[in-house]
Amino acid sequence: MVMDASKLAELKLFVDQCKSNPSIVHNPSLSFFKSYLQSLGARIPPDTQTDKGGVNMAEPGQHSDSKDPNFSYEEDDDIVESDVELDNTGVVEPDNDPPQMMGDPSVEVTEDMRDAAQSEKLKASDAISEGMLDEAVNYLTEAIMLNPTYAILYATRASVFIKLSKPNAAILDADAALEINPDSAKGYKVRGMARAMLGRWEEAASDLHVASKLDYDEEIGSVLKKVEPNAHKIEEHRRKYDRLRKERELKRTERQRQQQKAEAQDQEALSAFKDGQVIGIHSTGELETKLNAATRTSRLVILYFTAT
Repeated sequence: MVMDASKLAELKLFVDQCKSNPSIVHNPSLSFFKSYLQSLGARIPPDTQTDKGGVNMAEPGQHSDSKDPNFSYEEDDDIVESDVELDNTGVVEPDNDPPQMMGDPSVEVTEDMRDAAQSEKLKASDAISEGMLDEAVNYLTEAIMLNPTYAILYATRASVFIKLSKPNAAILDADAALEINPDSAKGYKVRGMARAMLGRWEEAASDLHVASKLDYDEEIGSVLKKVEPNAHKIEEHRRKYDRLRKERELKRTERQRQQQKAEAQDQEALSAFKDGQVIGIHSTGELETKLNAATRTSRLVILYFTAT
């Protein structure tokens, strides 16, 4: 019997479908075809669905993420950041003393009060040179109470708190100095040094860079040499994980797009079938489309060839 060329092409497509998915022949409705193949001595591969412990019970058009080749549990896991190896030499425990006395900026400062404040400041300088730091703090506190609008007094007391390893107290005074005078180089300097003592490397680097632009000195440069490497490591670390998070988000978005596309294709494929009814197919292209749709929607397709 000579078959029509178009029918032969359709048969070839069916055979190709069997090659790509051999488990088709295990379908009960194709038992006659399976028996025929076995009668010819063909080796029938095992049913992959049975080997996997069952069949997919999902409704057509529904996708299980675990069967989605684009799905990865790893992509949905939170990114666990590794620790950054930093040089923490000189970092101290935060001081938690009660806040030091601060002046009242609304007080009207007289000339006599300014002179008295200057006198207390000189006493503090002498105490610092003699290593009497607590006494220096007391003198500077008196000076601040007399002249609470003089930024350098707060900045100087902050520098003494640095020597006493009290970075939080130093930051409080530095903030007060900068509120009075936003261009206080010493205010930025001591705050940067205090933040470095607390391991707040990026903030410390920022303050010290501002201080160096306003009034550079060797002490600022020395502290920056220690602070900058740590700040750079933290910045690089953050950029790395920001990039990883963005990449993960792009992959998630693409996976969702692919899933939505597949679901749309499934719906389109479902509309192409009339379950239990015979559908006429008149070209190899149409046959291929129907077979692909059947595969996506877990439909069994039985081909009938008729001579014309």
